Amino acid sequence: MKIPVTGFIIDSGEDDSLHSHKLFITSWDGSSRQTHIHSISGMTTVNDGHDHQYVNWTAPAPTGVPHTHNYRTVTFVSQGHTHTIQGTTGPAIALPNGGHYHVFEGVTTVDGRNPHSHGYSGRTGVDVSSM
Repeated sequence: MKIPVTGFIIDSGEDDSLHSHKLFITSWDGSSRQTHIHSISGMTTVNDGHDHQYVNWTAPAPTGVPHTHNYRTVTFVSQGHTHTIQGTTGPAIALPNGGHYHVFEGVTTVDGRNPHSHGYSGRTGVDVSSM
């Protein structure tokens, strides 16, 4: 028996031969499955005498089930360089009036004339339908 499935694949962003891709199913056997995204933005910690701003969207995730989101962005230029920020959010945290958000934290890549990294943390914006 064949079951019709539709969806899309998100590139992992990794360059090695052992990388993988995330498959997001948008319909299963003709039944639609909605996905959503969140905004992600903030400032890194101060290190080497400066900080960096960042802003982007998370990768899509299914709506209505326990989930996390992957995220990846590059900081704005400060002191002539940027850093990459990437990771996976924590699980969904429900809001009293509906919707949800996620917390995230991590450390940037090491970059700059004087090699260094920055910490970052925050919470995503409220969920936004992507499909």
